Amino acid sequence: MPRALALLLVLAGCGPSVSQHDGQALFTALNCRSCHRVGTEGNLSAPDLTYVGFRKTPQWLDLWLKDPQAWKPGTTMPNPHLTDATRQAVVQYLSTLKGQGFAGAKPWDDPSVKNDPTLRGHVIFGRAGCIACHGKDGEGGNPNNNVPGGKIPALTTVSQTYTKAELLKKIKNGSKPAKADPNGPEPMIFMPPWGQVLSDDEIASVAAYVLSLKPSGAASPGF
Repeated sequence: MPRALALLLVLAGCGPSVSQHDGQALFTALNCRSCHRVGTEGNLSAPDLTYVGFRKTPQWLDLWLKDPQAWKPGTTMPNPHLTDATRQAVVQYLSTLKGQGFAGAKPWDDPSVKNDPTLRGHVIFGRAGCIACHGKDGEGGNPNNNVPGGKIPALTTVSQTYTKAELLKKIKNGSKPAKADPNGPEPMIFMPPWGQVLSDDEIASVAAYVLSLKPSGAASPGF
């Protein structure tokens, strides 16, 4: 019996805790790559997960996998109905994903895009996973808890509100959104300090792309 299938059968019975390595096997067995990509493997009909352990906390990943519809009504992400042990293992695995899947061959270093900062930034925006929070073309609309309006803001007017230097600093150092209720919980989604995993040159390309965005009407539903 394949190890991944054996793990699923054990965890279906709420067996003992498993490791992040088991989580990787379960990620494969659950066919998550039919929608998601990690490094060079999988599809891109849903957000790239190569950096998901850097940009999302284990707490949020656990909440999302428990019931995607509860966090984002109408999402195309199906509820996988995982046992607690299975979900724990998959979260442990996802939390390790911090860019190493590209193994030194980042898609935005391809000669076809590397010399065009805006196009290169577009590729980074998608493949590093910025799109998972900010939506297609930066049109926002994805949910966050205890933030004004309950949504992650669009980036389509950033060129009107930030200088290039200010935007570079914000991307590099990260930021946490303001609370809608000062006495409420911390928002679960925030921008991490991308300077920890992206070079200044890569961040400059992201800034060039974001500064090129323009409003285009209704916000994209994202994933």
